[in-house]
Amino acid sequence: MRRTARLLTGTALAVATAGLAVAPAYGGGTGSLDVYPSTAAAGGQVTVNTAVCGEKGTAVGDATSVGAGTFTLAPSTHEGEAIGQFQVPPSAQPGTYEIVAKCAEGNRQVTGDLVVALTPAAGQVLPHGSVKTGVGGAFGSDPVQTAAGVSALAVAAAGGTWLLHRRARGDAI
Repeated sequence: MRRTARLLTGTALAVATAGLAVAPAYGGGTGSLDVYPSTAAAGGQVTVNTAVCGEKGTAVGDATSVGAGTFTLAPSTHEGEAIGQFQVPPSAQPGTYEIVAKCAEGNRQVTGDLVVALTPAAGQVLPHGSVKTGVGGAFGSDPVQTAAGVSALAVAAAGGTWLLHRRARGDAI
């Protein structure tokens, strides 16, 4: 039992050490370009931001792959990120496009993906009309049946109350 515990502990420590050694090499100096919304319709407004360029860093965004041209990312008040916007051209075709941002200082570059979808009017059917859920109640809307149901519930409640009072007084049923 002890040997198994030592073996598992040693393996876990080795994996954790390897993960810590690889993490700086993978994450150091790289980042991502966040695209909001990640799926947009042609003609829609898109916002991108990144923290790779530093606290007061700026960047030049490139959305020529989707046909929007270049745009500027400027420092924002949100955790030292640079933020920029562009509009997806109305003529953009559905698909996935790579958006690139290059920091003004240094050689850093980040990318993000934008998915252009069909517009709701052309590609999706919007619901219309009301939901057919019925009038409600098990008996329908007949007033005689509704009164009979209410009466049955009242008799059941009165009978239950009478039985509970007899039980509390100790009377036999």
